[in-house]
Amino acid sequence: MSNPRKLLSIGHSYVVRLNRRLVNEMARLGKGEWEVTAVAPTFMYGDLRPMQLESDPNEICQIEAVPVYNSQRIHIMSYDWGLKEIMQQGWDLVHCWQEPYTLAGGQLAWWMPKGTPLVYRTAQSHPKRYPPPFNWIEQYAMSRSGGWICSGKTVAENLKSRQGYSLPMRLIPLGVDVKYFYPAPDAKLQTRHSLDWEEQGSPIIGYLGRLTPEKGLDLLMRVLDSLQTPWRALFVGTGSMESSLRNWAKRYPDQVRICTQVKHDQVPQYLNAMDILVAPSQTMSNWREQFGRMLIEAFACGVPVIGSDSGEIPYVIQDAGVVVGEKDEPGWVAAISDLLNSPSRRQELANRGLERSHTFYTWPSVAKQHLQFFTELADSSS
Repeated sequence: MSNPRKLLSIGHSYVVRLNRRLVNEMARLGKGEWEVTAVAPTFMYGDLRPMQLESDPNEICQIEAVPVYNSQRIHIMSYDWGLKEIMQQGWDLVHCWQEPYTLAGGQLAWWMPKGTPLVYRTAQSHPKRYPPPFNWIEQYAMSRSGGWICSGKTVAENLKSRQGYSLPMRLIPLGVDVKYFYPAPDAKLQTRHSLDWEEQGSPIIGYLGRLTPEKGLDLLMRVLDSLQTPWRALFVGTGSMESSLRNWAKRYPDQVRICTQVKHDQVPQYLNAMDILVAPSQTMSNWREQFGRMLIEAFACGVPVIGSDSGEIPYVIQDAGVVVGEKDEPGWVAAISDLLNSPSRRQELANRGLERSHTFYTWPSVAKQHLQFFTELADSSS
């Protein structure tokens, strides 16, 4: 029996334990064929909070901790030179969860031994012209790449004709950990009590994500102002619009809760407290929704979703939720009102979303698709 191939997967998001589910699932599924090692930062400035590398006693893959610099500005984040030494250790394939146009993406291409396939994961769903030096970095990185992965149709369509991307490509969705994200009535009750809300009462409209203009918070606040059906609203996240959101919420002291100190492993509890999750993302001149991880997390928790038609959202939701035009304010009022007034419709969509999460978005399915692609690339390069 031949020795297993060696796979190195590098990603700044691996600082969070739950974000390493992909590499651990690849290690489990690939046992005997692939030996998986992940590189994670020792520390990161995240969207929600500063993060030390989280340990996991049940880790299956090998973890290498490497310092990173300028992590508060992901475009110019870089890895410590210790990663160069790791990359010289005879890997059969290197998987890079970094954008090829970033400093870190170029850094890894520069350190990559010749002849070893390098695979980037990219989420660029919007046509962009990067200024120097980022355009040069992207061109160099893709010239050293053996292939790329994206998580949505909008990304694939955007990049397929871009210079340097005429390489083997695989469209593989993001995954959700159904061991952590699942319908939990006890968590619903406990979280509502922690928010000083009664379990029974008006349905709770939930928002999960960055508190930024492109996520549609201005529209959402106007829509909530216009609703005639009683409601409560729970916002989970942090960002530049926190202060304006809090000022707006002063009109509804009993109806609105804003939670900005929620850790990743606490997200399932807050999702379970919601009756509806809304994702009113707005396409901007330089951005549109790349996937919408909160959608599949809500699916897995049995929470019905309403999303805008920005970017990848309609492809993720399909018939398992409600899609509304991103600028269609009356349509948003109608869609939310419909679900507020119809527990049976909410339950129907909850069931559809739960089925969709288990059919398309479990980590074993996602990891299997990665390994199949990596095996094809390793075979072709040997």
